[in-house]
Amino acid sequence: MPFLKIPRLILASASPRRANLLSQIGLKFEIYPSNIPENPPKNSASPEFVTKELALQKARSVAERHTEGFVIGADTLVSLEDELLGKPKNTTHAQEMLAYLSGTCHNVVTGVALIDAKRKTEKTWAETTQVYFRELCPAEIAAYIETGEATDKAGAYGIQGRGAAFVKRIEGCYFNVVGLPLASLVQELMEFEPDAGT
Repeated sequence: MPFLKIPRLILASASPRRANLLSQIGLKFEIYPSNIPENPPKNSASPEFVTKELALQKARSVAERHTEGFVIGADTLVSLEDELLGKPKNTTHAQEMLAYLSGTCHNVVTGVALIDAKRKTEKTWAETTQVYFRELCPAEIAAYIETGEATDKAGAYGIQGRGAAFVKRIEGCYFNVVGLPLASLVQELMEFEPDAGT
């Protein structure tokens, strides 16, 4: 049974991982992917600012097509030494990303935007999780890339899949690394719409 009473919830994303997370906590929602390209600028702003802006653009592109409902937009980036890593362009790029992240503590930042399409009100926030990688050898990086799992993941790995073998530990929200910080999302939904909670 859903613990939030929301008349209409819209996910502005085609990500199956984000959809699975919402389903996991019992929320009913519709999916309307945005048409916003996910091209983070290089070294121009903080990852928190960039992810919030991209999430807001995604949510707005979907909210403008609806007269009611709560629209959720999200964007996830990996950050290391002020460099922002989105999804790899190809297998060579994925290999370079994983070699760069090997043995590091890096940040996974997810920006979230929530829009009430009827009232035209907006809320954005970002959540950061620190991820500690063990040292990776070139052979296992190559083997991981061959699975195809790296192609559509920020930082070229999925903690919820085979990429979990790279992770020594994390500090922060696990679901944030998957692509959506569930606890803060539910809290914001309840505060954004006073009647949404039970």
